[in-house]
Amino acid sequence: MKKISYILATFLLIGLTFASCDKNDDPAPINNGLDKPINDFVWKGMNSWYNWQTNVPNLANTKDDDKDAYNTYLNGFAEPEDLFSSLLFDVGNTDRFSWIVKDFVELNNQFQGISKSFGFRLQAVSIYTAGDVVFYVRYVAPGSPADLSGIKRGDIINALDGIVLNESNYKATVGKLSNETVKLSFVAENNDILTPIGDKTITAVEISEDPVHFKKVFTDIGGKKVGYLVYNGFRSSYNDELNAAFADFKNEGIDILVLDLRLNGGGSVETTAYLASMIDASAGTETFAKLTFNAKHTNQNSSYTFQNKLNVYEIINEKVIKTGEETINRLTGINKLYVLASGSTASASEMIINGLRPFMQVKVVGTTTYGKNVGSITLYDSPSSDYTKESSANSAHLYAMQPIVFQIYNKLDQSDYINGFVPDIEVKEWQFWNNILPFGDENEVVLKAALDDIRGLSARHVKSSAKFSEIKEVEVSKLEKRFDKEMYITDEFFNQ
Repeated sequence: MKKISYILATFLLIGLTFASCDKNDDPAPINNGLDKPINDFVWKGMNSWYNWQTNVPNLANTKDDDKDAYNTYLNGFAEPEDLFSSLLFDVGNTDRFSWIVKDFVELNNQFQGISKSFGFRLQAVSIYTAGDVVFYVRYVAPGSPADLSGIKRGDIINALDGIVLNESNYKATVGKLSNETVKLSFVAENNDILTPIGDKTITAVEISEDPVHFKKVFTDIGGKKVGYLVYNGFRSSYNDELNAAFADFKNEGIDILVLDLRLNGGGSVETTAYLASMIDASAGTETFAKLTFNAKHTNQNSSYTFQNKLNVYEIINEKVIKTGEETINRLTGINKLYVLASGSTASASEMIINGLRPFMQVKVVGTTTYGKNVGSITLYDSPSSDYTKESSANSAHLYAMQPIVFQIYNKLDQSDYINGFVPDIEVKEWQFWNNILPFGDENEVVLKAALDDIRGLSARHVKSSAKFSEIKEVEVSKLEKRFDKEMYITDEFFNQ
């Protein structure tokens, strides 16, 4: 089994020069009977790389033996998205994760935390027996439209564009958060009464979010020095910021780490291994995680090891460029890790839990994680590279696919968390919707549960008032971008 060298996993965000045409137009049909040549890319890329290729009859290797029948089959799909969707295995259950995009430039930007956004994350809660719905603000990105308008974590919103939310109109109204501009109505809760406090209208702009959101050291928690880090995404262009946070933890000599991944849907596998290396110096260069591909690509089966150095990247002229290397600040003496988790904790975040459990005690605090033990690559219309190389992609369009192509295991070959990791200490943050405290506040309900456990205290639950006795979490997946729950490797992995 080969070892993956930690060479730059560069995203070429705008690296191609395209013809001046609609980049989503299908290339002009070639004289081979194909009306939709992009469909040929979709089928062949999925046939080569898809994790469940052998489970999908229409991805059988013999499907394209009869060219006329193959072309007729492809021509039966009006759009590449239709063909792609038809090729997914047990969609919504086994494969909840594969997708296709019309613009891989936007995709690559998203992977680095660059997107058009209001700059906040919300959670919806049904709070009364009558079914009234509110949002509470989970997170605000510094410098974002939400931040500049004075919105803070814990603020409560009960109306969008003047429509007061309830269970009946929620699905029809929540889509307003996808508009470029939205008016938010804020309320305060006091003695079970919601009081309007004003409206704010915000407009989305392109922002770049630093995933290293907040850090703190608690100097005496039951006689222990505890480091606390809110980390919101495994983004390779912020490796040095992450390493700097661990330099502070190392200098402080922390005994225990509390890693807040409640908002972390995943990201780069390589960066995940870097974070694991920061947490545990005693692991040396042992195996952290193993990747297994389908039967056509067993030569790519690989292992990620704990490392002593990492690559540093900067975004220069809209490209992620390697600018150097750094020695990883690896913690010594850490034998217990607390991970604060939620249903938004996915993929690479779950990889941290699974990969470190053979080396130390890992306690999950919060609610059950998302459940994603598989990862993806970006496939481009570049047949000469087996669809992995962006730089040789067909310049006539920007379509790309992000299918599941590998499964992740830890050192002990464990990978059984498709239903998520159940918390060791369950705390449902949304039940405390009217008292959401800032990150790092010792009384913030999920953090407090971890700190109390370190102190040797049992978790204590606060009862809701009679009026709020029917509190229910409301599904918010429509508020999340599909890029938010990724665990991926880049084309550099295949083209070194």
